[in-house]
Amino acid sequence: MISSVGSILVAHHLPPQQADDILHSTPNLDHEYGPIAGAPAFTSKAAELILGGPDSPAIKEKRITSAQTISGTGAVHLGALFLAKFFPGTKKVYLSNPTWANHNQIFTNVGIPIAQYPYFHKETKRLDFDGLKSALLAADDRSIILLHPCAHNPTGVDPTLDQWKEIAVIMRQKNHFPFFDCAYQGFASGDLLQDNAAIRYFVDQGFELVVAQSFAKNFGLYGERVGCFHVVTSPAADATAVIGRVSSQLAILQRSEISNPPLYGARIAATVLNDPALFAEWQDNLRTMSGRIISMRKALRQKLEELGTPGTWNHVTDQIGMFSFTGLSEPQVLRLRADFHIYMTKNGRISMAGLNTRNVEYVAKAFDKVVREVQ
Repeated sequence: MISSVGSILVAHHLPPQQADDILHSTPNLDHEYGPIAGAPAFTSKAAELILGGPDSPAIKEKRITSAQTISGTGAVHLGALFLAKFFPGTKKVYLSNPTWANHNQIFTNVGIPIAQYPYFHKETKRLDFDGLKSALLAADDRSIILLHPCAHNPTGVDPTLDQWKEIAVIMRQKNHFPFFDCAYQGFASGDLLQDNAAIRYFVDQGFELVVAQSFAKNFGLYGERVGCFHVVTSPAADATAVIGRVSSQLAILQRSEISNPPLYGARIAATVLNDPALFAEWQDNLRTMSGRIISMRKALRQKLEELGTPGTWNHVTDQIGMFSFTGLSEPQVLRLRADFHIYMTKNGRISMAGLNTRNVEYVAKAFDKVVREVQ
């Protein structure tokens, strides 16, 4: 599935590849250790990207610190480790049901207990917003709430901005701590600002929060493991001093974990993020890629409805991002695998990036057959 995305990226010779050429032609680059917190040319721009630019109040007021990590996974781990050692509230993290499977292992490994909040309504295949709100209200005060700001993995179901505002009200009422895990900025809607709107809103409301940020998908740097972890403190007279202490503790944790983050992938990302022409071209590429996925969603839904496939299929286009929770059962998924060589996870999550104009009709007809024949 990823290879189908990769082939398109190669064909367009994306800005990360142009950045690679620039790095190869830069004679003074070396392979010495970088800073423990990562390359400032990367981490500063990563912060601007996730918070909406240099005018973010957290950046202007110098109450954010950032550390380069081993992709988004490393960012979630560093955040979990930091909270396990220093979080003064209820050391329990609430994860959406379902969530990215690795979340469970990461928090368990650092000794933070896990709870769940309802997220996906299986019957409607939409957000279980009432269940979500009830769970956040019932959670112990000052709990850690892990949130997907865009392109929720694995469901592809995102709250609207108005729903995010309701979530923020409850979070404030219960004094909960937001932990955003953002792996798909720009890959959901194609708009960087739309995809980070939830994070920007929480920052604007003065929340203390953390963000795990991945550059695997939106830069195509899967194997280079490029990520960033950000801590934002609340507005206060001592905010700068607090963030300084946080930065120091993150550096201590980072030193014992990986010593220094790798340079190459971060240099590629930094080259694009700091070059206005490359950055603009990268944004255009994101719009192209997200637009292609959206068009495949429309095509799959249209084919299924033309076939009269039992059930409703509007959820295919209502969802967003790389993945779709199809609603197919495990026996149906296994039948697709065995008879049609169509592969997805057993819970029915399919990578929409694997669809194209040549195979979408085949996939729709296979779905139609297994839905009719397998319960």
